[in-house]
Amino acid sequence: MASTVPVVRENPVGESKLGLLYLREGVQTYAVRYLHSTTQKTHTHSFFELAFVLDGEALHVSPAGREPIRRGDVVVLRPGVWHGYEECRDLRLYNLCFGADVLNRELAWAQADPGLGYLLRTGPMAAQRRGVLSTALPDGLLVQAMEHLDALAELGSESFLTHRGDMVARLTLSLSVVARAAFVREVSGPTHAAVLGAMRLLEDRLAHPWTLPELADELHLTPGYLVRLFKSSTGLPPMAYLARHRVEKAAELLLDTDEPVTQIGRSVGWPDQNYFARRFKAHFGVTATAYRAQFAKNRAQLKIRPHTEEGQC
Repeated sequence: MASTVPVVRENPVGESKLGLLYLREGVQTYAVRYLHSTTQKTHTHSFFELAFVLDGEALHVSPAGREPIRRGDVVVLRPGVWHGYEECRDLRLYNLCFGADVLNRELAWAQADPGLGYLLRTGPMAAQRRGVLSTALPDGLLVQAMEHLDALAELGSESFLTHRGDMVARLTLSLSVVARAAFVREVSGPTHAAVLGAMRLLEDRLAHPWTLPELADELHLTPGYLVRLFKSSTGLPPMAYLARHRVEKAAELLLDTDEPVTQIGRSVGWPDQNYFARRFKAHFGVTATAYRAQFAKNRAQLKIRPHTEEGQC
């Protein structure tokens, strides 16, 4: 493991302490600038993160591999994905983070939007990406994104109860800038309604022992046609997509609970411990036991600051 070095934060909306980001009560999303001079130790988180590279260079390390990043690059990380930065040379980032509950609630409509759905859902879940999606913004789009991120960072000092619309709007605008670049670059059309329906069924009943014929029957389609639709949108067949969601949920339980690994496997739909172990390692590159040991105490978390302490950042 690489050693940890101090991180210089610019324009923070909270405060960092022992890997925790403490936010004011009600804040559901945040944007903050970071400067990494050498190396940032690998860590994980239970929320969505988009890292915008403003300046400098580094190697981004994740289950998807080692990738050089520079100005204009944007890395999208789904919950549970571990990552870090190596060989940093004055790497300046703008991090945009929000909880999965925001995607399921305030941005629920976005899952049916071609660009945003691809950016947050089908893109990172496809093929060998393992929850990571990378794209690049030309300078014009990067400047647009920074304007929205700066506004969102300013809103970090406000209550979500009174500025919810502003925060959701700026979050949506920030995501839309990235989605336009990623969508135009890689996607030929919107996600088919049947694929979206299949995704909802699989995610809502994660532990169910799904089979392809049963899923196709729920959607009144033939199995072969459903597979073709699914692969055209995600590059994956439905059961492989289900597996990716299962390992994400397993990662969350490994970090947030003390449940035995065997029980976690059963709770996400994999009662066969050996099979669960193989699928988890195939996705994250480490075993479930090693993942818990390495990241349970080394992760970024969104914590809500009690109302009585508001204004003490």
